[in-house]
Amino acid sequence: MPRPIIYRDGYKYQLVRDYRISVGIMPEKRIDERFLCLHPWGELVILAGYSWDGPSGPAVDTRNFMRGSLIHDALYQLLRSGELEPQHRITADKLLREICIEDGMSKLRAWWVYRGVRLGASKAAHVTRPTMTAP
Repeated sequence: MPRPIIYRDGYKYQLVRDYRISVGIMPEKRIDERFLCLHPWGELVILAGYSWDGPSGPAVDTRNFMRGSLIHDALYQLLRSGELEPQHRITADKLLREICIEDGMSKLRAWWVYRGVRLGASKAAHVTRPTMTAP
């Protein structure tokens, strides 16, 4: 019998080039994960190859939502792994709203996005996706 694969579901997009942004979260020491790095001066580096699921819930995957969803998903990954303290969740949620507005989303829609993650994404900040095997 062949050796099974081990995988997680939920990913639709994959970053092609490294992306850097100041997120205003300044850990005491550098945080390194396979495709993510958060520097003590607040710069988040997301490496090429990082996969994310785009906007969640009933949201529509529009261009003015993609960059925000990438950064938000990366920060939530750091929350789930325990690398970031839970109080940073609100910073990640506010940053999502700010980036969406910066990228051309209406303030009203960005407010709904923010309310949606504040009300419905608490579990996503704390629970990892289970691994599965096949065959």
